[in-house]
Amino acid sequence: MIAFPNAKINLGLRILEKRPDGFHNIETVIYPVALFDVLEIVPSDNNEMLFSFTGLVIPGEISNNLCIKAFHLLSSVFHLPPVKIHLHKVIPTGAGLGGGSSDGAFTIKLLNDIFSLGLSENEMMDVARKLGSDCAFFIKNKPQFAYGRGDQFICSDIDLSRFTIKIVTPGIHISTAEAYRMIDNNKSSGTKTKHVMEIIKMPVSEWNGLLINDFEEAVFESNPEIERAKNDYYREGALYASMTGSGSSVYGIFK
Repeated sequence: MIAFPNAKINLGLRILEKRPDGFHNIETVIYPVALFDVLEIVPSDNNEMLFSFTGLVIPGEISNNLCIKAFHLLSSVFHLPPVKIHLHKVIPTGAGLGGGSSDGAFTIKLLNDIFSLGLSENEMMDVARKLGSDCAFFIKNKPQFAYGRGDQFICSDIDLSRFTIKIVTPGIHISTAEAYRMIDNNKSSGTKTKHVMEIIKMPVSEWNGLLINDFEEAVFESNPEIERAKNDYYREGALYASMTGSGSSVYGIFK
């Protein structure tokens, strides 16, 4: 069985406070975009789960891949037979596009279908939350206002289908943990103006200067080429441009 895990962008990202558990409370609108990996899961001929990949290089230990972790999470409950997972990687990693989270979430959905596990959407989201804060978004995979750790959601009716969204990813890998370490949380929370959900109800042409990604200031300071990519989109005529997530990708929304 084959699926096509897609990427996402963040429309605004405010870091509100650091939580007692070490995570951060945030608010953002997560929007799915048409950039896809390819994920195939079939029964394994061996007595073990096998994982392979092609396409872009996946950094780090393969055992940390969220497809593998998703399989083991479900297998620990349902005692799944071994499978072969092949991932063709198109979405850049460490780029703020949620590619790894999407791969993990789509693995949960595929395994639920392949083995008729009967998990509801909410149950799959609970499993996905164990993989990472934004993994649960890709179970519903519709525009959502995300809050808390970024794993609690309220449906959003934002529709950007009449616009063109361009994405550029500089050759820079930025881990989310590294980005949070660069953030002055007090400064970020102190600059909060309007609620993200209020701003996105305004015309896209009015978002510039209001819809803020709190990671940008610190990330731009250490990686000026990312800021240049954002400014380039405005010079090309973008109605709005922003870094997505903790970077390094930048998107522009055009007429």
